[in-house]
Amino acid sequence: MNLTLRVWRQAGPDAPGRFETYEATDISPDSSFLEMLDLVNEDLIGQGEEPIEFMHDCREGICGTCGMMINGRAHGPQSMTATCQLHMRTFQDGDELVLEPWRASGFPIVKDLVVDRSAFDRIIEAGGYISIDTGSAPDANLIPVAKQDADLAMDAAACIGCGACVAACPNGAGQLFTSAKLAQLNTLPQGQPERYERTEAMVEVMEEHFGSCTNMGECEAACPKGISIDFIAMMNRDYRKAKFRNRRSA
Repeated sequence: MNLTLRVWRQAGPDAPGRFETYEATDISPDSSFLEMLDLVNEDLIGQGEEPIEFMHDCREGICGTCGMMINGRAHGPQSMTATCQLHMRTFQDGDELVLEPWRASGFPIVKDLVVDRSAFDRIIEAGGYISIDTGSAPDANLIPVAKQDADLAMDAAACIGCGACVAACPNGAGQLFTSAKLAQLNTLPQGQPERYERTEAMVEVMEEHFGSCTNMGECEAACPKGISIDFIAMMNRDYRKAKFRNRRSA
């Protein structure tokens, strides 16, 4: 396969950006999208040019670092697929592909296709953990968890924090990520003691960095793990309860 790539190049956060055109030649349809970029970078290095910066780690759809916009879609045209899981057979010989970083104010550009997603880390730091002192830890099997709750928590825990939800949202909202991280704790018995304090803390840090949710549904459509927007409704319900509880105790 031979493809034409129009890639966003930006030397740093404050530098002006631009699209540069590159040719990707003799690409195997069975190679992954990131392997294709590796080959393009090898050619650039061989020509004495600076390679394209993009993030990656596990390349197995687990770590969530590989996200980029491909022809205007987060992670590319294939649903339920992270960029690293996307194969070149998805495209046609001769296609032109436009590669951009996540476009969201909460994810400032670092360089080329790399963005700073540390705002997600700050949301987790605000309450994405359980800190209640339970004394000696009991055997995990001694704590009964309803199957429905366990399944729901596992569905939420599938979120890999890639940021596609934010990039796809017209408002740059971070509700899908935040609600998934809340639900994976708030639906389990171990997460109940701090449920409302956790929700209030994480939502308010989220609102410092991201836009408001207007139920467009683009986040769910772009998510490579199929996280449901039902979790956003759960988060909003718990947040209202948290604010009511705080007013009563004031």
